[in-house]
Amino acid sequence: MPLSRLKTLLGDYPSTEALKQGRIGSDSVALEFAAINPPSSGFKRVVRGLEFDIAELSMTTFLMARAAGKPYRLLPAVVLARLQHDRLVRNAERPAFGPGELHGKTIGVRMYSVTTAMWLRGVLAEDHGMDPSRVRWVTFEEGHVAESADPAWVERAPAGKELIAMLLAGEIDAAVTGDARVADPRIVPVIPEVAAAAQAWRARKGAIQVNHMVVAKDSVSDAAATEVSRMLEASIRAAGSPELNPYGVEANRRNLEVAIDYVHRQGLIPRRYTVEELYR
Repeated sequence: MPLSRLKTLLGDYPSTEALKQGRIGSDSVALEFAAINPPSSGFKRVVRGLEFDIAELSMTTFLMARAAGKPYRLLPAVVLARLQHDRLVRNAERPAFGPGELHGKTIGVRMYSVTTAMWLRGVLAEDHGMDPSRVRWVTFEEGHVAESADPAWVERAPAGKELIAMLLAGEIDAAVTGDARVADPRIVPVIPEVAAAAQAWRARKGAIQVNHMVVAKDSVSDAAATEVSRMLEASIRAAGSPELNPYGVEANRRNLEVAIDYVHRQGLIPRRYTVEELYR
C-alpha cells in the first residue's frame, strides 16, 4: 500500500514523546509534524483553515467545531488532561472571596470557550451555584470556531492588557490561568482546599477533566485513522500515565459524557451529542 502522509498538529507531552521521537512508527502512515508551539496556537488553523489531517484539539473547540459542521472526527486518545480547580485564582492582597461569591464579579480568561474555563464553569455551577451570566467575563481573544459568538456577558479586554497584570492591579477580581501556573505568592486559588475539592469532584463524577484529544479529518481513510490510533495508543502506553491519558472508546466514555453535558449546559453547543457520534 502507498504511504499516507498526514499533516499533523501534536504537542510535546510524555504521552506523545515516543511517537514524536520516532520510537513508534508505521509502514503505512507517515505523520508530518507541524512546528507549532504551543499547539493551542494552531487550533484556529485546524477548525478554520482545515489545514491538518491529524490534530490535537481542545475538548470544547472540538465539540463546537462539530456543531459548526467541521469535517473532523474524534480518535480515542487523550494527550492532555488535569483537574482544573486550581486554575481559578484571585489576588490575596485584595479582599478575600470564595467560589460561592462570584456573582457580580469580573473574571478574566484568554477566551470564553477555552476548555479550562468550561470545566471551571461546570464545577462552579454544580458545586457553588454560579450562573455564568451573572459574572462579567473579560477575554483577550475570540474563540477558535468562527461560527460561534461569545455570550452577551463577555467583553474584550482593552488592547495591550495582560491577564495577570490586570488581576494584580485590581482591574479584574479573578482569572482563569489555563496551562500556566503562576509563580507569585499573591496569586492563590479561589476554591479552598483545592486538591481535596478536585478529588471529590472526580470521585463524584467518575471522570477526569479532558483538555485535549486527537481528531482526524474526514478525508483521512478509516485504515489510516486506525493506524494513527494504534500509534497513539502505543505512545501513551510507553509513557505509563494511563490515569491522565486514557486510551479507548470505553475508557473515555464517561469523560466525554461529562464534557458534552457541561458544554451543552453552557450554551456552547445546541444539543448533547452521543459519544458514538463524535467518532464518525
